[in-house]
Amino acid sequence: MNIENTASQMRKGVLEFCVLSVIRKGEAYPSDIIEQMKAANFQLLEGTLYPLLTRLKNSGMVNYRWVESSKRPAPQVLQPHR
Repeated sequence: MNIENTASQMRKGVLEFCVLSVIRKGEAYPSDIIEQMKAANFQLLEGTLYPLLTRLKNSGMVNYRWVESSKRPAPQVLQPHR
């Protein structure tokens, strides 16, 4: 058993759970997710978040819609799949 691979897969699972926990509370922008993770002392970069969100969307666990906003860099709103 490869310990490094196991640890990497566990981190991905924990990160997925944390992101889904944030989205479960209601609609969220990716920047909201990053802020909430930072507030919980969990460092999360956009380069890690966006591929994860794509996987969650492709698996049917989350939905998203595009919203025009002058305040947000990424105009997508994530919501849990219902």
